[in-house]
Amino acid sequence: MAHALAKLAPENLALEIIEIGQLPLYNPDIDGEDAPEAFKGFRQRVRQTDGLLFLTPEYNRSVPGSLKNALDVGSRPYGQSVWAGKPGAVISISPGSLGAFGANHHLRQALVFLDVPAMAQPEAYIGGAAELFDDAGALVNEGTKEFMTKYMNAFEAWVHTNR
Repeated sequence: MAHALAKLAPENLALEIIEIGQLPLYNPDIDGEDAPEAFKGFRQRVRQTDGLLFLTPEYNRSVPGSLKNALDVGSRPYGQSVWAGKPGAVISISPGSLGAFGANHHLRQALVFLDVPAMAQPEAYIGGAAELFDDAGALVNEGTKEFMTKYMNAFEAWVHTNR
């Protein structure tokens, strides 16, 4: 979905995918001046953004552990959160019919605490994900493509207004 959104984004909105799978589990005992390079690089990349577009699946009615870990890494050291004040938006995607509704709302709750003003409308709960893409990963469902184009235009306006 992230690659499909990059193709649907308005011309003045540049998207960069920040991978989170390589981040070690957050542990305050290894943070600080000698923090892992993965922490430092991740924090720097997030700091350089004007806005944050979170894409999440749902595991057990919540966000995956890797996403929660990334939120923790970015929120520390205390008082130096890379999230604070950055406008954000949430898209949840699932093979199921609920479109990862639980994960979407859990993430939004965490973003409130992290001081990320999240775009309220439109909301994006993308269900039936397996039927939306072709074998090459291209978004082929025209209704979803139209909705996501509108979503990306709204996100661009949200970032522009709130950065």
